[in-house]
Amino acid sequence: MSSQTVMTTPIVYPDSDGMPMADNTKQFRAIVTIQGNLDAIFRERDDVFVAGDLLWYPVEGRPDIRRAPDVMVVFGRPKGDRGSYRQWEEDGIAPQVVFEVLSPSNTLTELAAKQEFYDTYGVEEYYLYDPDRGDMSGWQRRDGRLRVIQELDGWVSPRLGIRFVRTDQGMQLHWPDGRPFVSFVELQAQAEQERQRAEQERQRAEQERQRAERLAAQLRALGIEPAEE
Repeated sequence: MSSQTVMTTPIVYPDSDGMPMADNTKQFRAIVTIQGNLDAIFRERDDVFVAGDLLWYPVEGRPDIRRAPDVMVVFGRPKGDRGSYRQWEEDGIAPQVVFEVLSPSNTLTELAAKQEFYDTYGVEEYYLYDPDRGDMSGWQRRDGRLRVIQELDGWVSPRLGIRFVRTDQGMQLHWPDGRPFVSFVELQAQAEQERQRAEQERQRAEQERQRAERLAAQLRALGIEPAEE
């Protein structure tokens, strides 16, 4: 009797869903700003993984069950590059916090499907930002379900420690130390301002040193030894 070897086709979990990260510059800027600031907040935490537009597969053997949150934060997992987030290879830990940034192409059905996915697969905090209106909605897991946060103004994320503040320009996110989230361009501008201020202080100090040296020289010319400071 001859034996036959049964060949099984390996399951493929694509690293891309073929969809663009953003539909326009405003949406892209919002995604990058949120992801970049959160990554910076937890830069010294080796056990916090922050990613943008990364496919998340929650169920082994089901590559059809997946989402690519605009931004996700996972506590309890190491930093590092990944092609996708396969939850069964990550100690079974689901992303605890997810951000989605609205684009003009989003439909109500799509948004409802995303929220249902995050509700089903264990997200603890879900935030939806509309860059055109500057508005944001939030949901927090309570009693096993994602439930709407009734008042987001002044809300402090239990997981992230960031504060949500409503301004005339829309909802603004703040670091735990109170600093507002800024884009890379704004960060560079702030760094340049700090550099200029430091240079001005250096020049003032040098001018003061030169003035003191001239004064000391004048005193010595008069036969007076200046007091040492």
